[in-house]
Amino acid sequence: MSQPRDILITSALPYANGPIHIGHLVEYIQTDIWARFQKMRGHNCWFVCADDAHGTPIMLRARQEGIAPEDLIARVAEEHQADFAAFRVGFDNYHSTHSTENQHYSALIYERNRDAGHIAKRTITQAYDPVERMFLPDRFIKGECPKCGAPDQYGDNCEACGASYSPADLKNPRSAVSGAVPEQRESDHYFFRLGDFEEMLKGWTRGGGLQKEVANKLDEWFDAGLQEWDISRDAPYFGFEIPDHPGKFFYVWLDAPIGYMASFQNLCDKTEGLDFDRFWGQDSDAELYHFIGKDIIYFHALFFPAMLHGAGFRTPSAIFAHGFLTVDGQKMSKSRGTFIKARTYLDHLNPEYLRYYFAAKLGSGVDDIDLNLEDFAARVNADLVGKVVNIASRCAGFIGKRFDGRLSASLAEPQLFADFIAAGESIAAAYERREFSRAVREIMALADRANQYIDEKAPWVIAKQEGRDAELQDICSMGINLFRVLVGYLRPILPGTAADSEAFLRIEPLTWDALAEPLLGHEIDRFKPLMTRVDPKQIEAMLEASKEDLSAAAGTPVTTSEPNLHLTRDPIAEVVDYETFAKTDLRVALIREAKRVEGADKLLQLTLDLGGETRNVFAGIRSAYDPKDLEGRLTVMVANLAPRKMRFGVSEGMVLAAGPGGKDLFILNPDSGAEPGMKVK
Repeated sequence: MSQPRDILITSALPYANGPIHIGHLVEYIQTDIWARFQKMRGHNCWFVCADDAHGTPIMLRARQEGIAPEDLIARVAEEHQADFAAFRVGFDNYHSTHSTENQHYSALIYERNRDAGHIAKRTITQAYDPVERMFLPDRFIKGECPKCGAPDQYGDNCEACGASYSPADLKNPRSAVSGAVPEQRESDHYFFRLGDFEEMLKGWTRGGGLQKEVANKLDEWFDAGLQEWDISRDAPYFGFEIPDHPGKFFYVWLDAPIGYMASFQNLCDKTEGLDFDRFWGQDSDAELYHFIGKDIIYFHALFFPAMLHGAGFRTPSAIFAHGFLTVDGQKMSKSRGTFIKARTYLDHLNPEYLRYYFAAKLGSGVDDIDLNLEDFAARVNADLVGKVVNIASRCAGFIGKRFDGRLSASLAEPQLFADFIAAGESIAAAYERREFSRAVREIMALADRANQYIDEKAPWVIAKQEGRDAELQDICSMGINLFRVLVGYLRPILPGTAADSEAFLRIEPLTWDALAEPLLGHEIDRFKPLMTRVDPKQIEAMLEASKEDLSAAAGTPVTTSEPNLHLTRDPIAEVVDYETFAKTDLRVALIREAKRVEGADKLLQLTLDLGGETRNVFAGIRSAYDPKDLEGRLTVMVANLAPRKMRFGVSEGMVLAAGPGGKDLFILNPDSGAEPGMKVK
């Protein structure tokens, strides 16, 4: 092998305000596979992460539970790390942004940029909650849209008509924390001059460190002009106080990515010979990679590199963005049981099933991937159980019973073994490019060849014939050696199964280079089943348990580990009498057609069938649904709402949806048996 590389890898920091779910795991499993592959290749590779522990939501969540924020983040950190460990995500260090190391580097990066003239101070006017005595982020203000009049809209944009505006423009605004009417108050804030780094960022984003589609997306920000970034927040706020500015705190998105540096510094302090500057210094030639979701590209590909450069640190070698997870072709849903927590999955299924299925779907782009539960069970059963594990189970019994666990002293098919080893170059190249789905396809093609070899040789037939013991031993030993190579190629994806296989084979943990040396005259252990088939009943039980989680959370809002503070953000409205409510005519409607609205980022145009008449409705749900996923579904609409003229046409009603907005919107679905036109009462 060539000279070992120095590689530092990070995953985006999970927010310390709720549990890990399978959507999160797309990223952590993807990153872990790549890190494990690099380590198998013999490189000096480190994989670090941390909890993102600051911000208003965490402060409010802790207040709701009646505990200190430090107690909340400590409890969540323990839960996160237990889930990651169970899914075999092998961090070399897991830390917290609420740490002395992160406070040090946040202050250092701020001060260096400040001293270089990249920080500006301005007085701004903000909404203030007089009851809670706190300034309110835009998303914590609700009111009526100033453009279309839609109720319960956030302080920065309308989900109904797509308009953007200032919180001060909202009609009848209220605090989503206390319900009080916000006041407008002035406050000094500190801003990072992102535009100072425009030329540097243009060169960096087009320097090969980003996927092409990501670089193209960032061009939109350059075209619009890089704006100054507000990096400060007023007390009360859970975070780090800005040096020399009492009562002012770093905005969570300033110190969150710096958490990568802090976690690595914490690792360096515990690891002899590991030098922080070797990886983060301005002249570092080590490799530094960030794996992130496509929704946080802006912070990682513009703000973070600019802050690092302004403070005299190096920029990342590359940022690898990925898409989101859907389940059975639809957005994860609590009502359907497909919003699955990591712990709920672990209660029912082997974590390596999910690692394998994600790997079989993942490429190097930013496309979303789908967890089709029927395909999930079929692929795991066919590939892992039916192909890979089956090779060992078909051969090990003969070796154990007839030859005292001893393999042959030579290979029966040296060319077949050589072909398996030669295939490793292409498989390694696929891993390196993060084309995990291609690596899986090539590995499974080898598994097919191994099974074909065993089928053709039929050791179960030879075992019944006298005088053919040597031939039987050779055939089964060849099968075991092919199994060992396959396990080695799958080791980054299936570390637990690989460890169990290594124990069965009585060998040291496999490295990539070690695969080329076959096991000759070697003694193996008695074979034990390495993996069992997925039972559809396990999946059904998992989905039901996920629904039960939702039910339990609804009954215990204080102790729930769900991240959204629904009643805090959206207080229950004033009481209305029955006669007033009864004036609202809610009907079951069939979505006949759904399509995007040209010129509107948030709207979908729906044709709703009420069982005899149709209505045209514009709904602000584009961020949450693909139009083709809506057609043919039943929903609930307000049928007697006065038509509203919009610039795209007339909207003749309103569909009902739950959730805070953006991607977290869930249209209401009536139970099976409901028909278009039925009155909801």
